Amino acid sequence: MWETNKRFPDSDTLIKIADFFGVSVDYLLGKELNKNKHGVKIPVLGSIPAGIALEAIEDILDYEEISEEQARSGDYFALKVKGESMEPTIHNGDVVIFRKQEDADSGKICVVMINGNDATLKEIKKEPNGLWVLPHNPNSEFKPTFYSNHDVETIPVRILGVAVEIRRSL
Repeated sequence: MWETNKRFPDSDTLIKIADFFGVSVDYLLGKELNKNKHGVKIPVLGSIPAGIALEAIEDILDYEEISEEQARSGDYFALKVKGESMEPTIHNGDVVIFRKQEDADSGKICVVMINGNDATLKEIKKEPNGLWVLPHNPNSEFKPTFYSNHDVETIPVRILGVAVEIRRSL
């Protein structure tokens, strides 16, 4: 009956609903238009090759905005993709938002640092004896690369972040 305005929830019910959705009672009543919610700007730290690993660039190209809620859940950065090895999942020119972390589960798309200064964007697959760095593009030009546990330690091969969002301009 609330939908027809024949009955209105009491203040206790409004408080419970607002708490459940994480908003104020004023917001529920249309008196507050979420004025206090602002995004957090994160830097787009250059380009990341989606192809062969190239020297990592840390110039700030731009900024992307993420929600305050997301920003509270970790440290984030963004990179602009150059290359086609992750097609059709990620396209040349896309901006990918990453959560900084040094480890990831198999199947995650990550920024992988190789030799301390070369970075690439690939899906990872962990095995007991090492780590696969996998392109998505079926073109034979893009080949999976395997790094043994010894390689991971000595080259070194490090995960810098895990992709959490792709932003694409049309």
